[in-house]
Amino acid sequence: MNKSAVNNPIRVCFVMLKAYPVFNPEVKKIFGGAEVDFYYLATELAKDPDYQVSCIVADYGQPTTEIRRGVTLIKSVRDLQKYRLRDACYLWRALRKANAQIYVRELSSLVTVECAVFTRLYRRKFVYRTAHTRECDGTYLRRHRFRGPAFAWAMRRADKVITQNAEDVKLLQNTIGVKADVIKGAHVPRRKSDIRRDTILWAARSTSFKRPELFLKLANQMPDKHFTMICPRATDDDRYDELVEKAKKIKNLDFIPGVPFRRLEDYFERAKVFISTSESEGFPNTYIHACKCATPILTLKVNPDNFISKYQCGMCADDDWDRFCEMLNTLLEPETAEIYGQNGRRYVDENHNIGKIIEDYKKIFRQLMQGSD
Repeated sequence: MNKSAVNNPIRVCFVMLKAYPVFNPEVKKIFGGAEVDFYYLATELAKDPDYQVSCIVADYGQPTTEIRRGVTLIKSVRDLQKYRLRDACYLWRALRKANAQIYVRELSSLVTVECAVFTRLYRRKFVYRTAHTRECDGTYLRRHRFRGPAFAWAMRRADKVITQNAEDVKLLQNTIGVKADVIKGAHVPRRKSDIRRDTILWAARSTSFKRPELFLKLANQMPDKHFTMICPRATDDDRYDELVEKAKKIKNLDFIPGVPFRRLEDYFERAKVFISTSESEGFPNTYIHACKCATPILTLKVNPDNFISKYQCGMCADDDWDRFCEMLNTLLEPETAEIYGQNGRRYVDENHNIGKIIEDYKKIFRQLMQGSD
């Protein structure tokens, strides 16, 4: 261990406003895959005495600062529904309080822009990790007339950009001329379980690109099979109640509006197959959850870097509904499910182990600090 490094640890701050419920399971609020990403990275990095780790989160009624799992949590924005000028003041204050040398952010929003401005003015390092292919292929820029160009500016000002798959690297270069590196999502290994598998699982927020209504269609189409849908309301989803009412009418479907983070993988272990109906993603955390639990994946469309087919972790229907249904019947065969499930477990152990992934981040952090004060 380098004694001078311990005395002067590298100060890293993760900026992820909705991450507090992952750190504190007593808070029953919505979070997504990006929050899980940063939770794993921050808590693992905090184990190394060469790093001092903080995370800026929103105001959930907690103390101004507190330490959980070795990470200093700094309270900032009050209202998560809309980002206003006053919220920018709260965030700026938290960014200063963190006093980090490196700020790490994921998710396209005005928060990302403010982080880029702050790090530029205070001469700190800024690392951005993409959360979704829409940030890379130009979709976000086209859909947001003002925020889109601001986000592109922030990406160009980042000292390092990280994507979750190789295709997004190419897209970023083509759309806004940003170079990026691939680092896969990180997860903590899980022990094998002998829990009986008794359902077909879908788990995601109700946001439109996840296409939750297609899972309801699947359950309706296969009344002899049991389905479980874990679906918390997405921010600004004004059709969620309608989705819930439709789900209640399907007798072979259990609809669950949300489960605590630490119980989520229990459902994956019960699943015969994990279903994805999304039209686009970056690299879904749910895919990694499924692989960890040896649950085969069936995706209607999303297959980042073709990994599901390459490593035979499941099947992809290329957005063909009839083929999708046929593939589900195939994956429900016990021997087939066992083969694909074990392939998934091997894949995630070799490619997403937190112990390996965190070393990639440490390498980037050390490189950024070379020559810095």
